[in-house]
Amino acid sequence: MGAGHAHKLYRHGHSPVHVLPPHCKIAAVFCFVLIVVSTPREAVWAFGLYAVLLAAVAGVARIPAGFLLKRLLIEVPFVAFALLMPFVAEGPRVSALGMSMSVSGLWGAWNILAKGTLGVAASVLLASTTELRELLLGLQRLRMPPMLVQIASFMIRYGDVITDEMRRMRIARLSRGFEARGVRHWGVLAKSAGALFIRSYERGERVHLAMVSRGYTGTMPVLSDTGAGGAQWTRAAVLPLSALAVCLLGWTL
Repeated sequence: MGAGHAHKLYRHGHSPVHVLPPHCKIAAVFCFVLIVVSTPREAVWAFGLYAVLLAAVAGVARIPAGFLLKRLLIEVPFVAFALLMPFVAEGPRVSALGMSMSVSGLWGAWNILAKGTLGVAASVLLASTTELRELLLGLQRLRMPPMLVQIASFMIRYGDVITDEMRRMRIARLSRGFEARGVRHWGVLAKSAGALFIRSYERGERVHLAMVSRGYTGTMPVLSDTGAGGAQWTRAAVLPLSALAVCLLGWTL
């Protein structure tokens, strides 16, 4: 985990959010999501305040709204599922715009949309202000099982390698005049997928042998491990503590 690995979600910057230790940001986002999920769905105003808190963090981190909204599109499948709930759920029904919808389905759809969107937005902010290498170091700092951290590290590092291999195989097919146009070409694509699997497996064996020859014993060396002071933990705790205050008001009002 010593080498850097940039990803598309990360936006380079030097804001107060960027410079926070990664384990502080991971803990803050995790607590924030737990608090959002614990909020009663009837407290509609509370979710608006949560959105304001995330917008404030995005402003401090200098993350443009367009950048954030574009990456929120990942939750479109969940939005589609939520929009179907009012029509398929059972229970008392109400009519709106000429359509009959379930009351419990409407509340369920709102619950999924509000909490899911806030959770995804918090995760996108975390990824936008933290490099992948730092995220892995943060998880290790938070005592996540080392084997899971290593698996995640290898998935991230060699995902691009496999993607490049797929691109080269596609270029090779195109250079030979092949273009998938129908079912009859599925056989060629299936053979390409099999060849990609074999190449990836062989590459993994070579990488493992290279690591063993360099002294790998099951744990990755940590080349940099930044601790966090009380002031940094305090700054990171502003978001979850503010959300906790909103959640408590949501349960009492």
